[in-house]
Amino acid sequence: MAGILVFGEIKDGKLKKVSREALSIGRKLAEAAGGDVAAFASDRNVAGEAGRYGAKKLFVANVGPYTTELYAAVLEQAIVQMQPAVVLFGATSNGRDLAPRVAARLKAGVASDADRLEWRGGKLIARRPVYSGKAYATVEVSGTCAIATTRPNAFPAEESQGGAAEVVEIAVPRIEAKAKLAGTKASEAGEMSIAEADIIVAGGRGLKEAANFSLIRDLAHAIGGAVGASRATVDAGWIDHQHQVGQTGRVVSPNLYIAAGISGAIQHLAGMSSSKHIIAINKDSEAPIFRVADLGIVGDLFQIVPALTEEVKKLKAH
Repeated sequence: MAGILVFGEIKDGKLKKVSREALSIGRKLAEAAGGDVAAFASDRNVAGEAGRYGAKKLFVANVGPYTTELYAAVLEQAIVQMQPAVVLFGATSNGRDLAPRVAARLKAGVASDADRLEWRGGKLIARRPVYSGKAYATVEVSGTCAIATTRPNAFPAEESQGGAAEVVEIAVPRIEAKAKLAGTKASEAGEMSIAEADIIVAGGRGLKEAANFSLIRDLAHAIGGAVGASRATVDAGWIDHQHQVGQTGRVVSPNLYIAAGISGAIQHLAGMSSSKHIIAINKDSEAPIFRVADLGIVGDLFQIVPALTEEVKKLKAH
């Protein structure tokens, strides 16, 4: 039986969306491979949610907040106990940190940032963007335990008819960690993370100054989306790095990406070109962003963005 194990990340007592997506694609892989899906999490209270998305078992360890060394050690124990054919991680900060460390312990291969996965001929086949999203590579993951990280929003999160997952306790190993968690910094109040957002409204240098990001926030809040930003605005100190979209920021794949005042440098395009629908607002008709946009608006963002915000508010009011 070729089982699938999914690393479940938890936020506010629930599985993150990217983990629910990984469970959903994991269930399809398990059906093709003739096995079951299991999940690993740090809280047994998500057993019901994990079961709804296909997990038959939930491996649980009381490990607290994420620390690389401890999570790698305890997840290795779960893998040794289950002997899965595939281990999936969401391509989040923690997932991208943990997956290669676990792979090194198991001497396994990793397909990072996959947007397609299938089980074919007893092997995990993954598709992943390369060359800043200009092309795709289809790779076969070798080894007895194949590992992949899944790009957020690339796979639909689909519930199954399953009940709560069976909880299996994993002992926490005693290790001398070289790194210690000193503290965490909470996101700005009311700000949605761009990592898993279905809608992102992003601003660039065309905003001219930090105060004008209020236009982006107003539209994002009206439309129910997250606030994104180009690297230039982050480097200028107009907005925190957590909002940065691009090669040196977050790679995102929302259903809708609205870029206002962003010219479209190749590094930025690498971070958002896989969005399902792209709307670009820029006064320069030759801006590179228009090459990837589904809808382009050539004009003054200071007139267009507030007008768009008002129209969204009117529609929601009815």
